[in-house]
Amino acid sequence: FAALTADPDFIAALWRTGLWTVLVVGGALLVSIPVAMILNTDFYGRGLARVIIMLPWAVSLTMTAVVWRWALSGESGMLNSALIGLGLIDHNIQWLAQAGTAFPMQVLIGILVTVPFTTTIFLGGLSSIPDDLYEAAALEGATPLQQFREITFPLLKPFINIAIVLNTIYVFNSFPIIWVMTQGGPANSTDILVTHLYKLAFRIGKLGEASAVSLVMFAILLIFTMIYVRLAMREQRA
Repeated sequence: FAALTADPDFIAALWRTGLWTVLVVGGALLVSIPVAMILNTDFYGRGLARVIIMLPWAVSLTMTAVVWRWALSGESGMLNSALIGLGLIDHNIQWLAQAGTAFPMQVLIGILVTVPFTTTIFLGGLSSIPDDLYEAAALEGATPLQQFREITFPLLKPFINIAIVLNTIYVFNSFPIIWVMTQGGPANSTDILVTHLYKLAFRIGKLGEASAVSLVMFAILLIFTMIYVRLAMREQRA
């Protein structure tokens, strides 16, 4: 543990893990709520739309990361080709070879692959809200925004809490996106704790430090889960 606190790479990975988790979990929540509300309405092709939204969840995360690594390739990537074709850029951008673009792109991909699972949770929550509440609110003259604020959001809170806890654990420990796309590079600028642990254990051979990192990760998740669940239960009782 003493070696970890003196290791700048560990400190950077610890800070980046927190940023990665907050951005991905928060972004997935912001995207999933409106998506779930749209999919909960009655429209032609709703079943197909739900299947399409859920499909990415069924694909291996490693395979998803491989596809995105190819799409973001600086030489023959689909994104560069599309942007050049649209006239938005005039030369290839090395998306994954620069610290300024690699990590933001990984966060964006993390959000995209987290949305299907989160949307599923919210769909379950929305389907449990009685339609009578919305009908009564509409008769009282409530706007859609007021209905969301006074009915949907409060009744969806338990499902939001579930999504936050499960997604935090999942994203905090997520390995494939970072490792497959950049292996923590360039120059460790996209390393998070789980990839830093892998390097310590299997590339450098510092098993003691790797074990310490795993204990730190476990402690962080345990403390977060206990505090968040306690706060959520206190709010629910209030």
